[in-house]
Amino acid sequence: MSEQVVTRFAPSPTGYLHVGGARTAIFDWLWAKHNGGKFILRIEDTDQKRNTPTATQQLLEDLRWLGIDWDEGPQVGGTNGPYLQSQRRDIYDKFVKKLLDEQKAYYCFDTSEQLQTMREHAEAQKKGFAYSRPENFPDTEDVEKARRQGRPVTVRFAMPQDKSIVVEDVVRGRVEFAAGEIGDFIIQKSDGFPTYNFACVIDDELMRITHVIRGQEHLMNTPTQQALQDALGFRRPIYAHMSVTISQGGGKLSKRERPQALRKIIEVALATPNGADKTIDLEKLAGTGNISRKELDDFLSGQSVPDMPSIDAMAKYLGTALPEINVVDFRRSGYLPETMVNFLALLGWNPGGSQEVMSIGELISSFDLSRLTKSNSLFDRDKLLAFNTEHIKMLEMDILVRRFRDYIKAVDSPLAKADDKMLEKIIKANQGARTLAQMEQKSRFLFLADDRIVYDDKTVKKILMKHDGMSILQVVRHRLAEMNELTEEKIEKMLRSLAEEKQVKFDKVAQPLRVALCGTAVSLPIFNSVQMLGKKSTLARIDITLKKFAAVTEAERR
Repeated sequence: MSEQVVTRFAPSPTGYLHVGGARTAIFDWLWAKHNGGKFILRIEDTDQKRNTPTATQQLLEDLRWLGIDWDEGPQVGGTNGPYLQSQRRDIYDKFVKKLLDEQKAYYCFDTSEQLQTMREHAEAQKKGFAYSRPENFPDTEDVEKARRQGRPVTVRFAMPQDKSIVVEDVVRGRVEFAAGEIGDFIIQKSDGFPTYNFACVIDDELMRITHVIRGQEHLMNTPTQQALQDALGFRRPIYAHMSVTISQGGGKLSKRERPQALRKIIEVALATPNGADKTIDLEKLAGTGNISRKELDDFLSGQSVPDMPSIDAMAKYLGTALPEINVVDFRRSGYLPETMVNFLALLGWNPGGSQEVMSIGELISSFDLSRLTKSNSLFDRDKLLAFNTEHIKMLEMDILVRRFRDYIKAVDSPLAKADDKMLEKIIKANQGARTLAQMEQKSRFLFLADDRIVYDDKTVKKILMKHDGMSILQVVRHRLAEMNELTEEKIEKMLRSLAEEKQVKFDKVAQPLRVALCGTAVSLPIFNSVQMLGKKSTLARIDITLKKFAAVTEAERR
């Protein structure tokens, strides 16, 4: 390939980075890396109504976390900047003027109400809406008059109607759009900003993009973009439209899944016999999400959707887990960036052979556009979890410690107090863990104050209140107090010896101790738990447990 490969990822900052967008970035990045080319990050922020203040920063952070580095773009710079489209308006204006001067575009002054009437008229006639091009294009005097009258001024591209448009796509092959199928479309909005189709054509040309790799939904944008390229005398990049990713519940994987799941949870709670007032405090729920009560009501009625931070905050307030859908969701659920890149790369691409769990280096060397698949791909969460388990095993310990510390920081865990040596011990004690979240959940008791342990009621009743759990715990406490040194080997020997002495299974001895130390029946291996916690805290927690539940045990005896 003689020409340098140049790809781009051009997201709109309207929310967190969705895994579908992350997949697009990964494919473009892999292709550029595979060919020793250039990967450009460009922010398409021309939709001023939908852009959110924190979205661009979150998007950059998510890409960095995935390990996707860009050769040109925000925070990096380059020869083709600026890289935010909102800062490139003077560039777009020049090309709008060129099309106007060449009579390939024209001004329009229609209000939204007039356009709606046109659409309704076309619908009544059972026709698709196509804007009626004027015989004589408005001139600058007409524009000034419209502006004085307060009318919106837009610019439409005069779409050629005399020939079909053929899109040659790497994945789809030859796709033909009939002559006259696409009407004149807006290239500059009334606020002066360019539309998506126009801006991306200008940027792709000026940034010398050679390959446009994107989702299948953008295939319908391609004929209008090609028409603009022809009108402006631009090159034609190579197009590759990736297959659709389907969720396990059916339908396209959508960023709406989290809001929909939260809405359903709230609706179920409100429908309980106790009534809304006793199940959820809607005023407090709205406040938690930093939205008004009306905005919450509109969300519940399906009229609007709050920003994702509001959705996440309300879900946390309700103590419920929502399905992961954005990159940040998977990060907070304890998935590794290596796992996400590996898994997402296989959604619509087949590396050939039987190997699926691959390192980043293997993905780069294997990636080829000729192996992109037409068929839809399934976002299999069980497979993702299995991939994460394997990548945890594959990573070098120093990298895994860094990944674990990054996760701890992201979820504001008490494990932040641990040094790298302790984190390494915790990781080794968590062999077989499927996520970093599992490691954190099993280990957080080590970093809580002895009197801050929260006991799970069901576990206490099942383990401490039955089968002599409390009396066995008293014996365990006595034996531990007698030990001069708490090594894993000596702890194991003592507990197994006690189980034989009591003629009970090992769990009948170990589980009461586990509940005393962490409040649940799930933790690190019990020998590691005692050894890492230390003798002083171990004995203190046993004493607290015995005292706390002694009265309950006595009451049950009566």
